[in-house]
Amino acid sequence: MTALEIVQQYYTYFNQQNWQGMLGLVAEDIRHEANQGDVRIGIEKFTEFLQHMDTSYEETLTDLVFLSEPTNTRVAAEFVVNGIYKQGEEGLPEAHGQKYVLPAGAFLEVNEGKISRVTTYYNLPLWIKLVSE
Repeated sequence: MTALEIVQQYYTYFNQQNWQGMLGLVAEDIRHEANQGDVRIGIEKFTEFLQHMDTSYEETLTDLVFLSEPTNTRVAAEFVVNGIYKQGEEGLPEAHGQKYVLPAGAFLEVNEGKISRVTTYYNLPLWIKLVSE
């Protein structure tokens, strides 16, 4: 599979909430750079992140657009996050099932058929406003 196809499958699995499928596409030493957060390195930390996200949020991505480059190693994705805030987190507003729609993007790197980096960006102040209303 090309880097583009791998990333497209990764997001298909995301929308299916198929965490094992997603994990099967990432490298053991994946570098996960979350928006406004610490860098996580390794599949164990990435797995913990996915478990945490599954507990706190229910999200589906729509309007997915993918851009790749000629070396077949990097892919950019633009999408809209359609979510429900299920469980609050320290330092964030209290959760009570608030719905939100938020534009976001990600940059992914693929090496030897596995996603080796995921960097995600979204407007955190906008998300806070959406779940605080």
